[in-house]
Amino acid sequence: MTYPSIHPTGTTLYDPTRCWNGFTVFQAKEMGALLINMNGGEVQLWKELQGMPNRILPGGYIIGSTGERNTNFGMQDGIDLVQVDWDGNIVWRFNHYEFIEDPGEKPQWMARQHHDYQREGNPAGYYAPGMEPLVNQGNTLILSHKNIRNSMISDKPLLDDAIIEVTWDGKIIWEWVCSEHFEELGFREEAKNILYRNPNWRPTGGGIGDWMHINSMSMLGPNRWFDDGDNRFHPENIIWCARETNITAIIDKKTGRIVWRIGPNYDEPPELRRLGWIIGQHHAHMISEGLPGEGNILIFDNGGWAGYGSPNPGSFTGFRNALRDYSRVLEINPVSLEIIWQYTPAEAGLTLPVDANRFYSPFISSAQRLANGNTMITEGSGGRIIEVTAGHNIVWEYISPYWGKKMKINMIYRAYRLPYGWIPQVEKPRESPIERIDVTNFRVPGASPRGPKRVVSVEGVLPYRQDSALCVLTDKRKAPPYL
Repeated sequence: MTYPSIHPTGTTLYDPTRCWNGFTVFQAKEMGALLINMNGGEVQLWKELQGMPNRILPGGYIIGSTGERNTNFGMQDGIDLVQVDWDGNIVWRFNHYEFIEDPGEKPQWMARQHHDYQREGNPAGYYAPGMEPLVNQGNTLILSHKNIRNSMISDKPLLDDAIIEVTWDGKIIWEWVCSEHFEELGFREEAKNILYRNPNWRPTGGGIGDWMHINSMSMLGPNRWFDDGDNRFHPENIIWCARETNITAIIDKKTGRIVWRIGPNYDEPPELRRLGWIIGQHHAHMISEGLPGEGNILIFDNGGWAGYGSPNPGSFTGFRNALRDYSRVLEINPVSLEIIWQYTPAEAGLTLPVDANRFYSPFISSAQRLANGNTMITEGSGGRIIEVTAGHNIVWEYISPYWGKKMKINMIYRAYRLPYGWIPQVEKPRESPIERIDVTNFRVPGASPRGPKRVVSVEGVLPYRQDSALCVLTDKRKAPPYL
């Protein structure tokens, strides 16, 4: 990717008449959880509240974490998961998944939460008509970590993913552990061999294999597939996706078995070949009832590098052997695997293949279906959030102005749009259009105005012509044959 060293931040484009207007919440790096309006005005900052992700609940409540485990011993382990009110008071906390005694650290209970959670009542985790999350009651699904050893997977210690369900008073009433379903994941023998030798080895805690790296998890909720008799899509079943293995799957909540899966291979059957290889994906979820596209699965297909399998020119070891240097947002019919809607470099109007990687976030990122049919896309690695119409027009764009101190980038893990009514403490803000800047005329103060002061013509030379993304000068007298 090529970025300018200086560029605008905040809201850079906004058409109020075509947007689904509301507030947007995201984690502003080490600062905390930030709530903004459509013009980029900063409504409230919950200082130092961490978020993987942050979600707003009706009434101005927010969910996040108060801290992270020392990275010398853990990786992306949230100490707790908390619900905070508008004034910053913690009204709910869960931290009793594992009692941790790290050397030199104070022993304490931790949730080890990472990447996702879901409050009862709101399947996709964001606004859908009639699907409001419970606020001062209800169960919470939490994606957590667990250290294990499993000789079927690797001879090395592994960082495993677990999904737990906890009640409002903190009791764990259900648990699902990924490694216990290894044989259901569809790995071929060459992938198993690579995984055994290198389960995505990380140095933290003396060394551990982050073999799956599940990064999203949510219940399906009511849907037309189950109503039509397909039990794979029971409303209580859980969909998740794993970045390192290119797998998206649905588990039966009652049995724990995997009942629907795409990946880790996309070269058979024909339906998967047409879908194309999904790589390093994030935020796979079913679009909730009441939203356009309800029942379909929405995925941010990152591209980048992921997977275990046969060595190839891009990966001579077979580790992270699938590669693609652009991203896609896919809306998929989960029965036929047909792509119903997508946003790729082609839909973004980018010239292929020259600048396809201008829509490219190889890690983090998300997509949210809005009530008017638009889709809000978090292109996370570049700190960019856009709202696009069903016809692929960008009607809102925001660039985060917050760079991290540890990682010198302005990345956004995941952002959510919410209705104004969920924040009764704040009046509905003014919505002022922001026109697209004509960058060919955009100059910083003091820079040369557009166009040279003097123009001359050179006799016998034709103007530039575009030829397969190669600009050549053609002389009427002797045009080189190789051009």
